[in-house]
Amino acid sequence: MALREIITVPHPTLRRNARKVTDFGPDLQTLIDDMVETMRVAPGVGLAATQVDVPLQVIVVEFGDEDDETVKPSLYTLVNPEILRPSRETIIGTEGCLSIPNLIGDVERSESITVKALTRRGQPTKIKAHGWLARIFQHEIDHLNGVLFTDRAEQVWQPDTESGQVALAD
Repeated sequence: MALREIITVPHPTLRRNARKVTDFGPDLQTLIDDMVETMRVAPGVGLAATQVDVPLQVIVVEFGDEDDETVKPSLYTLVNPEILRPSRETIIGTEGCLSIPNLIGDVERSESITVKALTRRGQPTKIKAHGWLARIFQHEIDHLNGVLFTDRAEQVWQPDTESGQVALAD
């Protein structure tokens, strides 16, 4: 496994649509392993292949129980993910992104979704996600379509790490 460079805006790969994966061979397995390691070291809760300058439809997500921090986080590796059923109910939450350092913003997303994808070995899977896990999946799948959280944000700002206050960004 190796750490990969996380690209940042305005890198053009972040605005491109990723290609569907058709080859589940060793190169894909290495990419996924590298993405997991890169996400953990960053640290982040999700990473799309486009964020490491690979235009393929692959995301990794690692997230635990938002109500119980003693539960070990689950690792999701999704290939060619697609949102099947977004809920009508939406919720606004604050998001950040490893590819957009030093900015956070309020984004409205579906509160629950069903995601259809393939596993890293090419097996079909469906995941029903709620709350923050649903938000993370939506954020990462957006990356595969060239969409950044700042495109959807109602407000974007820079956190002021010294004072604990936040400053609005242009």
